[in-house]
Amino acid sequence: MRDLSVIIPARNEMFLQATIENILENREADTEIIAMLDGYWPEPPVCDDDRVTIIHVTEPIGQRAATNMGVRASRAKYIMKIDAHCAVDKGFDIKLMQDCQPDWTMVPMLYNLHAFDWKCKGCGNRTYQGTLPQICAKCKATQFEMVMVWKPRPGKGPYVAWRFDSQMMFRQWRKYHKRPEAQGRLVETMSFAGPCFFMERKRYKRLGGCDERHGSWGQFGTEWACKSWLSGGKLITTRKTWFAHMFRTGNFKGAFGGGSSFPYPISGHAQEKAQKYSRDLWLNDKWPKAVHPLSWLVDRFEPVPDWHEGAK
Repeated sequence: MRDLSVIIPARNEMFLQATIENILENREADTEIIAMLDGYWPEPPVCDDDRVTIIHVTEPIGQRAATNMGVRASRAKYIMKIDAHCAVDKGFDIKLMQDCQPDWTMVPMLYNLHAFDWKCKGCGNRTYQGTLPQICAKCKATQFEMVMVWKPRPGKGPYVAWRFDSQMMFRQWRKYHKRPEAQGRLVETMSFAGPCFFMERKRYKRLGGCDERHGSWGQFGTEWACKSWLSGGKLITTRKTWFAHMFRTGNFKGAFGGGSSFPYPISGHAQEKAQKYSRDLWLNDKWPKAVHPLSWLVDRFEPVPDWHEGAK
């Protein structure tokens, strides 16, 4: 039995190999990677490494189903789901395992990932990641090359706490960071963004895995926040380690031969379907594994904006 399986659901991901290399470089436990290639073959290809298992699905099945399939392939004590455009801290796996309790879901501190710059081939001027520039702002040249940075972006993190509103939509909660209960090394958070989470594999199975009735993706953080708390467990952000996530800054389609802003494209109709299902499930207390109603969770973090009068 390995210590940890890092599950990476990936579709149309140009940074998958960079994410894998970063995880392998920074692991300190007996940690493997299970990369789920959801209906595509990556370019550049994934490295041939005995610490990396590749599972290719010919027809796309979606992020939730791919994550579930990856977990089923694991035999490790712990699992961690992470997006295919992320960097991690040195020894992230050891630091998470040291504190994780059997009924906890854990999240590392979150930074924005500065993945790359566009470098002008004329003057060397660099432009922050996003859509391929048409013309250099300094020398007016039109030829650029991608220069990898792959480190947390200064001033964009760390973030340790999040929430959802009365419609079960994910929200930043920066004012919670100033509350006394958010000052320790281990912080209870009402919700989280969704790109990365960590727990015992048995707990993931006990909570039913990702609920594929939501659809491919959407409401990911809300789903696992509610499952974590309403099952009688906890959702904890640890300040002892971090990960950095690339938040898309532009439409990459065509710039890199097939990349896109959202590897798992979702229509407005599909988003509303996921949101509607989520609202019905949690607001009406329909999750069969819950030992607490949703109102218990909201009151635990009182005062919560959108839920309690006068809350900020």
